[in-house]
Amino acid sequence: MDRDSVLEQLTQLDFMALDLAMYLDTHPDDRDAITHYNAVINDAQSVREKFEQLFGPLCSFRSESSPDNWGWIECPWPWECDANFTLKGDC
Repeated sequence: MDRDSVLEQLTQLDFMALDLAMYLDTHPDDRDAITHYNAVINDAQSVREKFEQLFGPLCSFRSESSPDNWGWIECPWPWECDANFTLKGDC
């Protein structure tokens, strides 16, 4: 998988987790939703770890860094185009 595909998959999973969390705020006893939420969180963590192994840290405060190298500085910054996947129709 290329960088954009993995980043897009992670974005989708994080969005689903946020959406499910908002649903659970109003339906805290929905066991199926809780199970689905936990599965999405686990899937997102797996994809996040995969992304960071292949392409480097996603953010400076959530990822470990090598004792010899502050790797975060070498990755594209969040406001740079290279840090984000391109949606269809974008220039």
